Amino acid sequence: MGKKALIIGAGPAGLTAAYELLKQSKDIEVTVFEETEEFGGISKTVNYKGNRMDMGGHRFFSKIPEVNEWWDNMLPMQGSKSYDDIFLERESSIAEEGPDPEKEDRVMLTRHRVSRILFDDKFYDYPISLKPETFKNFGFITTIKVGFSYLATIFHKRPETNLENFYINSFGKKLYSMFFEYYTENLWGRHPSEIDASWGAQRTKGLSIFGIIKDFFGRLFKVKNRKVNTSLIEEFKYPKLGPGQLWEVTAAEIEKLGGKIVKNAKVTKVHKNDKGVIEYLTYVDTKSNEEKQVSGDYFISSMPVRDLVAGMNDVPENEARIADGLPYRDYMTLGVLVPRLKLQNKTSIKTMGNIVPDNWVYVQDRRVKLGRFQIYNNWSPYMIKDLENTVWIGLEYFVNEGDEHWNMTEDEFAKLGIDEMVKLGLIESADEVIDYHMEKVKKAYPAYFDTYDKMDTLVDYLKKIDNLYCVGRNGQHRYNNIDHSMVTSFETVKAIISGDNNKDKIWSVNTEQEYHETSEASEEKKDEVEVD
Repeated sequence: MGKKALIIGAGPAGLTAAYELLKQSKDIEVTVFEETEEFGGISKTVNYKGNRMDMGGHRFFSKIPEVNEWWDNMLPMQGSKSYDDIFLERESSIAEEGPDPEKEDRVMLTRHRVSRILFDDKFYDYPISLKPETFKNFGFITTIKVGFSYLATIFHKRPETNLENFYINSFGKKLYSMFFEYYTENLWGRHPSEIDASWGAQRTKGLSIFGIIKDFFGRLFKVKNRKVNTSLIEEFKYPKLGPGQLWEVTAAEIEKLGGKIVKNAKVTKVHKNDKGVIEYLTYVDTKSNEEKQVSGDYFISSMPVRDLVAGMNDVPENEARIADGLPYRDYMTLGVLVPRLKLQNKTSIKTMGNIVPDNWVYVQDRRVKLGRFQIYNNWSPYMIKDLENTVWIGLEYFVNEGDEHWNMTEDEFAKLGIDEMVKLGLIESADEVIDYHMEKVKKAYPAYFDTYDKMDTLVDYLKKIDNLYCVGRNGQHRYNNIDHSMVTSFETVKAIISGDNNKDKIWSVNTEQEYHETSEASEEKKDEVEVD
């Protein structure tokens, strides 16, 4: 009789695990439990009246062959130009014998990356670059202050006991105060001095003023095999209909292979027997409110660690306390449809309607609560119903579930967002807005404070539960990108198939050097990615 694998969550990690198990074993029955009716977790795509929204913005870029092959299998690279590249006569990377995005939907596009910072009503590259425009925007006095501020960190390094000190050591106090302090506090709801430095180290591997200078001269003199930070990539892959399309296709493939996906199934309990092995899970049908139990042999969890442990029996008091204290940051976004943007395109990049070419813009402005905004037109021309006459943007706010923003009605939230658009000069007047739509995402960002500093203790406990495998961003309470999440599932499936009970490789993804974003850019080296 075959074994049963029960997978919690139909996001990138859960669906990757399900697909890989079904492909690699004919003896394991696979069932996925998804709390909602949608696939992709925070990588889902929302379709509102023909205009699509990407929850958080997801660039697909990887030097890991296994991941690229996986993506290419699900969504082959475009073999012809996309609509906007044709219309604007832009150059575009295309693959031989790839599908035509004008005729087929199951296709991955190649897109040009532009991410900038909006600070003091001026655009700056993200991350900061050594361009004449940067120094022009700074002005002479600020440029001098930035330079001396960084020089001071060379002679006096702060102990990297928190995120504030990490950023000051990397960029100097002046740049930190300009581009990191308020944005970080806005993102997490905590001052950087209260946040663990490991978050910054993980998300900005190798990035500092010194790293930017090295990259600048590497480009200038075309140094071969120079280290590449993924924040500096210039092209990325992107599904024609948004990131959620990849997971919708994956879910369909899982079902073709005989896997089962149960929607509207909120897992509430995971029961261990006397030997400490999980026997069954309990889920609630969110439509009928009926509670059901399902037994299994392997349990793969991408649900938040805090919820997983809360629903588990016989957890030691210390580990239960650590899990209960793990913090999260939630996310709200407002899709806003307008005929045009007031922002001027001063770049050399041609765009539809000559809008600014950014995929997303980081807002560093203490006058507003807006953290970032996306311009969906620039992610994919197929995200927009009327590409030639409208601009569809997403205003992103970082909130806590239950706070004043979370509890706003759609109209109240729209008023806040649209008023801030006017304040920032994105549009002239609220009267220009054609339509809007609000979306909320719970536990979008696992946070690095409160009991996070005791996370190793909790991980050690979870590793010892033989048939439990924690994968993905929330499954490991680690700010993983899509690639990281997928690789945790690759490692999990390898462990299950081989019968290896050692979970170290699963938990070391995005911590060990082989996954670092700044490894040498050579074919044989596995580099990490930047997507989120």
